[in-house]
Amino acid sequence: MEIKQIINTAEKQSIARVILEGLTEWFEVTESRESFISESAEQPMFAAFEDGEPVGFLCLKETGRDTVELAVMGVKKEFHRSGIGRELFSAARDYASADGYSFMQVKTVKMGMYEDYDRTNRFYLSLGFRELEVLPIWDEVNPCQVYVMYIGE
Repeated sequence: MEIKQIINTAEKQSIARVILEGLTEWFEVTESRESFISESAEQPMFAAFEDGEPVGFLCLKETGRDTVELAVMGVKKEFHRSGIGRELFSAARDYASADGYSFMQVKTVKMGMYEDYDRTNRFYLSLGFRELEVLPIWDEVNPCQVYVMYIGE
């Protein structure tokens, strides 16, 4: 398995599409999925490859002078729990820290709402993210959990 930073905008969108269309449990709303795919073209992206084929990716988005957001991340289901997500995160964290960011944040659906998202929450907590707050920015049945992590020196 190889982790690479992807620069080409068309390749970014192609990778995002291949991965996200296979993860409908998390990316079932077509408009949201298409938005992630479109926005990936302009965001720093790291992708994991197995035998030359993309099996996962992660995109970052600046949300403030000192803060970068883990904007979207996906790993093909057959590769879940194989360490790919951790390796993608490690590459992204190193990149963000070297680029001068002090904090990383990630947003997901609050723990206790859906089993699939509970696994996502546990993954972020295992990486070292800490709960900041829950915001009602999506809707009543999908409260937004915001996690943060200090990545500065």
